Amino acid sequence: MSSTAPSTARSDPAARTATTTATTAGTAPVTGSVHSWDLSTGVDGPGTRFVVFTSGCPLRCLYCHNPDTWRMRDGRRTTVDELVARAERYRRFIRIAGGGVTVSGGEPLQQPLFTGEFLRRCHDSGLHTALDTSGFLGERASDAMLADTDLVLLDVKSWNPETYRKVTGNELAPTLRFARRLAELGKPTWIRFVLVPGLTDAEDDVDGVAAFVATLPNVEHVDVLPYHRMAEHKYAGLGLPYPLPGVEPPDAALLERVHAQFRAHGVRSR
Repeated sequence: MSSTAPSTARSDPAARTATTTATTAGTAPVTGSVHSWDLSTGVDGPGTRFVVFTSGCPLRCLYCHNPDTWRMRDGRRTTVDELVARAERYRRFIRIAGGGVTVSGGEPLQQPLFTGEFLRRCHDSGLHTALDTSGFLGERASDAMLADTDLVLLDVKSWNPETYRKVTGNELAPTLRFARRLAELGKPTWIRFVLVPGLTDAEDDVDGVAAFVATLPNVEHVDVLPYHRMAEHKYAGLGLPYPLPGVEPPDAALLERVHAQFRAHGVRSR
């Protein structure tokens, strides 16, 4: 998921007003479990983004930098009205910066009703929308949800099924099915590949990802995301052992080799 570390969610009088209005109008507000929200520029989609980090994820990636988003019960119960009101506070700034809203996590598709309604409301209001997902729960993304999504940020964590299982604890096939579905829909997509020395850097694995992406005409580019250890303190705070002790970030030579492999398949990477 997103490389931006979530911030603590803050209270918002406008959001409380929106929620109260919906309730008094007799319409039950759509709610979900949200870890936090933040403003981000860079890898969460184009421009400056209002990024929502949902709680709950079926994967347990060894390099996960947000282990505090794994469990639904650890999030704050939040209404779509509240999130929309918060995003609206930054609308002018976001539009000037060529940005929009991104739903990240955790895994947003673990809460498809909540995620889909937030994307719909933002899309209908003219904000650019992005969905950041592993694709493992891609079957939960309805065609209507994807119609309200302007961009998908899709994590392809490995091409080798055994490596994928080692990295995530789950199966690769659902992500590949979702990627092909996005291609059939012509949905603009950015592929994200986390480069971890000794884990996801095998040449044949990278070649497999590159060759697969080359078959997807909807993919605009691949983000090669260098592994980092900035989340070690989160694991310590949660009383969890850090999964990759001693693993260092990739050096410049490894990064260039991987970018060259993508270029060799005609795939733009950055």
